[in-house]
Amino acid sequence: MPSKKTPPKPSRKSASGKPLHDPFSALQVFDRLEIGPVKIEPKRLMAPYRLFWNGREDRTELIYSYEETVFDPLEPESRNLADMIAAQVALNYGLFCGTIVFHGTFDELDRRFIRDMAENTAREIYVKKFMEPNPFLIDHYANLPAVKKQKYLRAALKFPETPALKSKSKWQLWSTDRHRHCILSSGGKDSLLSYGLINEIGREAHPIFVNESGRHWFTALNAYRYFKDNMPNTARVWVNSDRLFSWMLQRMPFIRKDFANIRSDEYPIRLWTVAVFLFGVLPLLRKRSIGRLLIGDEYDTSVRRTSHGISHYDGLYDQSIYFDRALSRYFMRKGWNISQFSILRSLSELLIEKILVERYPDLQRQQTSCHATHKEGERVYPCGRCEKCRRIVAMLKAIGADPVQCGYSPSQIQDGLKKLPRKGVSQEEAGTRHLFFLLAQKGLIDAKALPPKAVNAQPEILKLRIDSKSSPINSMPTDLRKPLFRIFLKHAGGAVSRSGRTWEKVDVLKDPAVDANFPFEFDPIKSVNKANHTLKTSGAAGYLWGEFTWREARMRIKKMDVALLPVGAVEQHGPHLPLDTDAFDADYLARRVAEACSDPKPLVLPAIAYGVSYHHADFVGTVGISNDTLAQMIYEIGMSVARNGIRKLMIINGHGGNSPALNYAAQMINRDAHIFVCVDSGETSDVDIEKIVSTPNDVHAGEIETSAGLAVRPRLVKMDQAKRSVPRFSSRYLDFTSKRGVLWYAYTRKISRSGVMGDPTKASAAKGEKIWGIMIAHLVSLIEDIKHLTLEEIHHRNY
Repeated sequence: MPSKKTPPKPSRKSASGKPLHDPFSALQVFDRLEIGPVKIEPKRLMAPYRLFWNGREDRTELIYSYEETVFDPLEPESRNLADMIAAQVALNYGLFCGTIVFHGTFDELDRRFIRDMAENTAREIYVKKFMEPNPFLIDHYANLPAVKKQKYLRAALKFPETPALKSKSKWQLWSTDRHRHCILSSGGKDSLLSYGLINEIGREAHPIFVNESGRHWFTALNAYRYFKDNMPNTARVWVNSDRLFSWMLQRMPFIRKDFANIRSDEYPIRLWTVAVFLFGVLPLLRKRSIGRLLIGDEYDTSVRRTSHGISHYDGLYDQSIYFDRALSRYFMRKGWNISQFSILRSLSELLIEKILVERYPDLQRQQTSCHATHKEGERVYPCGRCEKCRRIVAMLKAIGADPVQCGYSPSQIQDGLKKLPRKGVSQEEAGTRHLFFLLAQKGLIDAKALPPKAVNAQPEILKLRIDSKSSPINSMPTDLRKPLFRIFLKHAGGAVSRSGRTWEKVDVLKDPAVDANFPFEFDPIKSVNKANHTLKTSGAAGYLWGEFTWREARMRIKKMDVALLPVGAVEQHGPHLPLDTDAFDADYLARRVAEACSDPKPLVLPAIAYGVSYHHADFVGTVGISNDTLAQMIYEIGMSVARNGIRKLMIINGHGGNSPALNYAAQMINRDAHIFVCVDSGETSDVDIEKIVSTPNDVHAGEIETSAGLAVRPRLVKMDQAKRSVPRFSSRYLDFTSKRGVLWYAYTRKISRSGVMGDPTKASAAKGEKIWGIMIAHLVSLIEDIKHLTLEEIHHRNY
C-alpha cells in the first residue's frame, strides 16, 4: 500500500533547497526512483515503484491485468516484455530524480530506447509544463525561464542486472500476421474511425481498450461496452497507472495540493502517456500474432517547434509520426515484427469527425472525448463545459450533425456555442478558422464578435493533406492506401499536397508514391523497381549517392558518414531464377535498410553488379570478373569515399563467391584509410534464417533465394521450372551448411546439372518476407548502433 507520509513543504527557494534563479536544477526534488523487479503471472504483472527523498522511502505498485493468458513466468521473453512495460511510467520523471534505477532484464536496445525517450520527455516537460502557463504549479514554479542545455535529462539511468534476473532470451522474430490489426481503442473519434475503416475494407481488426484506473476509464466505457457486445476480438487491459501518476503528484512539492479539483484538459506533469498504454497491449499482440498496431492520430499532431531557442515537439511527440517511426524501428530491431502507424495522418480533426458521422453513425454515438464525464445509469455522459466538449459540439454542428447523438443535452450545445467566440478551442489555427467560418455560415456564431482573421475559409481542412514530413503517402502500409484513400475521397473535397506554404491539388490514387514501400514491412509489390524510386530518395534529403549533385553530396556527407556499398553477381540461378538475383538482392537490401533507418539515413552507393562467378561459367548467362579485379575495384571505391568524408563503410555482399575478395579489400581499406569497414554476406542474419528453411546444403537458387525472389519479384520467378537438387557428399565435413564443414571450392556443374543446390520447391513468398524482415532488421540495428559513434567509440566501448 502507498505510504501516507507527508511530502516536504516547499520553500521560497525550491524543493531541493536551490535558488530559483537556477530553475533547471531546482526541479530535482527526489534522490532516487527504483522500478522492479517485476513479478509476472500468466495474466498479470506487478512492478514495485520505490521513491527515495529527504531521507525517506515511499513505495507503491504498478499493475497490469489481462483477461487472457499472455505471460509465461519462466520464459525470458515474457520477462523482458514485462520489464519494458513496467518501465514506461518512470520515463516522465527524468527531470525530478537524481537517479532512476530499472531492475530487470534490459538488453542494449531496451536501454538505448529508455534513455532516448526519457531525454526527449524531460525536454518536452520542461518546455510545456514549466515554461508555459500550468494551473497545477505553485506560483514561484510557474513560467520558469528558458534554460538552454544540450540534454535535459537530469536523472542518471541505471540498469543493474542481478544473476537471478539475467536475461537468457535470444533474438527471435515474432510470428505475427500483418493482416491482423490492433486498434488502440478509446472513446475518442480517432480510434472509432480507425476501427470502422479497417473493418470495412475487410482486414481483421482487434479493438483493444486500456482500462486506466479511475475516472479516465469513463471516456472509453460507452465504446468498450458497445464493442464488447458487438465486435469480435475486443479485449481490455486494466492498469492502475493513473493512481501511480497521482501518487507521484502528491509528492511533488511544486504541484498544488488541490490538483485533483482543478478542471483542465491537460495532465499536470506527464507527457509520456501513450506508451504506457501501447506497451501494455504488446503481450496481446504477441499472443494473437497481430502484426500491426494502429494509433489514432491526425494531421496536426506531428509538430517540430522552437521555444526560446529550445527545439521540441510541442508536447505531442507520442502522437506524432516521429513516434510511430521510432517505435516501429524499435520493434523491428527487437524482432517483434510489429509496425505502428496511424491511417488518419492526412486527415484534419474536422474531417475525421465528418467521416465518422457520415459513414459510421453507430460508432459515432459511442464517442466520448471529455475527461470530466459522469455516469447516469449505465451510460457515461460528457460534462458539456470543458474545452473538449466545446470543440466536439462545434465540429458536429459545423458539419450538420446533432451532438445529442453522443450525449450532449440541448442546453449544453447552446452554452458551448455561446462561449465559443470568447473561449475558443485548442486546435490547429487553420482548423479553428475554418471551423468558425462554417459555424458563421450556418448562423451558429456571430462572426462580428471575432477578429476578422479568426473567421476565414481554409478549404484544405476538409481535404486529404499530403505533406512529406507529417503525412507522407507512405506513412501507412502499401495495401491499405488505395482502399482507404477511396473512402476518404467520398467525404473529402479532394486531396492536396504541400508545396512550400501553399497547397496544390493532387490525385493521390494516381500518384506514383501510392505504390511506394512502407519502410517497416516487406510486402510483395507488383513492380519493385518502380516502387524503389517513388520515395524521395535523392536530393539533399535523400540517401541514394548516385542521384545527388556534388553540392547535395557535400551537405549529406557532413550529416552522415556511413555508406552502404551493395555488391552482387550476374550468374546462373537454375532454370527458374533471373541471372541478376545476387546483384538485385544486394541493391534492394541496401535500399530497404537505408529506408528503414532513422534520419539522417546511411548513404547507398551505386551497386556493383558483377562478381567472382568463375564456378558458374559452365552455364550460359554468367558474367564474372576475377578476385583481383573485384578486390582492386572495391579498394579504390573505399579509398575514394573515405576521401569524400565517409568514416564507416558497410559492404553488402549478395554473392558468397565474392567473400574472399571483399574481405581482402576491406582489410586494405582499413589499413590505408583508417576507417571502419565491414562485409556482411549474411553473417548478421544466417542463424535466424536457418530456422525458417528446412533444406540442408541450401546454398544456391534453393529454398532461401527462391523465397526471397517470390517475396519481391514474383513475376521473374518461374516456379514451374523449379526442381529440387540437394547435394549430398561423402563426408559430413564437406557439407556446405555443416558447422564443422571446411571451406572448399568446386565448379557448380560438377555438383549440380541444373545449377541448383537446394530445394526451391519448398520456397514461398511468406518465407521470403520473413527472410527479408530478418536481414533488414539486423542491418538496421547494426547501422543504428554505429552511425552516431566516432571511430574511437567503435573500437573502445565506454562503460
